[in-house]
Amino acid sequence: MSVPYYIRMKKVRLAHGRKQKDVADLLGISRRTYSDYERGILRIPVEYLIVLARYYDVSMDYLTGITNIRREYPVM
Repeated sequence: MSVPYYIRMKKVRLAHGRKQKDVADLLGISRRTYSDYERGILRIPVEYLIVLARYYDVSMDYLTGITNIRREYPVM
């Protein structure tokens, strides 16, 4: 069973020792908005997921919970 993307986002953030404020600043949004993304209250835009996948160097499939196999972000 896949993990909801917002739970995976939080787990990856914590594994990298980042605070919500750090990630919110990276995305140019408020900490409250980012918190709402992580709690599943708001849906995060795909453009932000791409930024996070690159930032954490994980695949979009992993970040969004489609797979539990952690792979690096693909380089084109």
